[in-house]
Amino acid sequence: MLQLEFAYCSDAGKTRGHNEDYVGQTCPATAAEAQSRGWLFAVADGVGGQQLGEVASRTAIDSVTANFKNSVGAESHSSLLRRLVQAANQKVYEAGAAASPGGVRIATTMVACALRYDQAVVAHVGDSRCYLVRNGQGAPLTRDHTVSSEQMRLGLITTREASESVNKRLLSRSLGNDLFVSVDIGEHRVVPGDVLLLCSDGLHHSVTGADMGRILGPQADLNQAALELVALANERDGGDNITVQLIRVLSVERMGIYRGRPYKLR
Repeated sequence: MLQLEFAYCSDAGKTRGHNEDYVGQTCPATAAEAQSRGWLFAVADGVGGQQLGEVASRTAIDSVTANFKNSVGAESHSSLLRRLVQAANQKVYEAGAAASPGGVRIATTMVACALRYDQAVVAHVGDSRCYLVRNGQGAPLTRDHTVSSEQMRLGLITTREASESVNKRLLSRSLGNDLFVSVDIGEHRVVPGDVLLLCSDGLHHSVTGADMGRILGPQADLNQAALELVALANERDGGDNITVQLIRVLSVERMGIYRGRPYKLR
């Protein structure tokens, strides 16, 4: 059976007056729920420079975790997460419309990871990321939805130009700006010892995949590692809120799918 351990840390950083990041998770209460529904982890980063960023991030996380907990469990995680993130987008949009007479625009990024059997499904909008840390190296499983990243993918600018662009933090997608949003979904097989790292841009703009691999060794305590990663981001920058959520895979249940139904592999 899939078994996990997890930890998280969130910090306002050195210059921000308050923390607009938010973290959530939904864990199964029974072994039957672990097999039917699985686990969900999520990080949201309220968009800076807009009003009520902390309301946007909390609204998105509360929506996606509550709806995951209430899901029936038979739906594939890919289709479920797409639906839940769309629902969270609508909740953020409505929260902005109801915030004051005439409404205000609020927005947030989100990255969510659902795990069941031996698979992790990652959904994201914006530039909050998910990394897979394996064999001493952290590799991103998501692609930032920023103007410079989109230009790089289209071949309009180089990787170096993207990293130096004034648009490198300008989002091309976020939750709450419109009634509908395009959600990216990725499916990944996990093995015992893998660590999935979800984070806001306050972490990944100053902490590298190599740093993640070094800190998240096989014997690393996840609570201590989360504190160390946030401290490193503060040491190198600290100009933004910093959030990291860590999930270590302890064991998996290898499953196959036949005509939409899972079966155990020997």
